[in-house]
Amino acid sequence: MAKIDIRRPHGTTVENARAVVDKVAARMREKFGTEGTWQGDTLTFARSGVKGAIAVSASDVHVTAELGMLLSPLRGAIEDEIRKKLDEQFS
Repeated sequence: MAKIDIRRPHGTTVENARAVVDKVAARMREKFGTEGTWQGDTLTFARSGVKGAIAVSASDVHVTAELGMLLSPLRGAIEDEIRKKLDEQFS
């Protein structure tokens, strides 16, 4: 399994960062069929072939994910897309 581990400073409040993560999670549901739930300040998500979490702290957003065998070869492209979205939302 390929693993993804990305941190991005957000420069805003935890509440605002959570609102952004909620918007991203809604797009993930629509586009990829992921299911996610909040546990404290961490959104856990899963679907066939991937499971992960987006943790929001006072200073950053931390994305972790484990990709199944079919998605592992796409790890680089998936990481690039995550970084792009984080840059768009938190720059």
